[in-house]
Amino acid sequence: MTSVFQRALGADFDRLHPQLRRRFGVDGRTDVGCVGSGVMTRVWRGPAVTAPLLRLGTLRHVLFPETGVDVPFTIENYAYIDSYRRPTLTFVRTFQVTTHRRRRFDATMVWSERRGTLVDYLGTHQHLAVDLRLGVDETGALTIRSGGQRFRGGLPCPAALTGHAHLREWYDDRHGRFGIEVKVSNPLVGPVFGYSGTFTVSYLGPDRAPVPAAVRPLRENPRD
Repeated sequence: MTSVFQRALGADFDRLHPQLRRRFGVDGRTDVGCVGSGVMTRVWRGPAVTAPLLRLGTLRHVLFPETGVDVPFTIENYAYIDSYRRPTLTFVRTFQVTTHRRRRFDATMVWSERRGTLVDYLGTHQHLAVDLRLGVDETGALTIRSGGQRFRGGLPCPAALTGHAHLREWYDDRHGRFGIEVKVSNPLVGPVFGYSGTFTVSYLGPDRAPVPAAVRPLRENPRD
């Protein structure tokens, strides 16, 4: 299958840095997936009022309240066709926030033929669907901004509860590492959550085992 990012970016996919083209070209055939590991130099959150909501998010692996510097990090991207026959790519991020505590931030990115866009389903049960706006900047970096957001069942998310996300991912040729910066903000409280750092990846060929059950959502949302 064609990778979900190639579908979403169209001709702009070829403007990505070559290393990003391979990473976001994971399609389940040439590469079943890629697994990255590195360090987030900073993990932060907004004012104290954001902590209860972030803590609630830990129940479904959507954001978390802990902060830190030099936080060990892994990301697991696997391509597959979900039970509704939609091309899908996992984004399972694990942060070792303390010696004895890990936090996960799970998402599955699904290409929606009906909407003609990439939809980001957040959490273990895909309760929240977010339309994504993708771009490529002048350096060949990938940029992603969140768009419309819907709860399970198609109910629009009230503006006061939305988290506006901005991601930029690039490749540093000098150090041979991917770089990432993520910021989430809310129209009422401002900055909510974010992280930045670097990592390397290894690719998993088609001869590897099937997509691990641990990275797939526990329940899929049929609406996109």
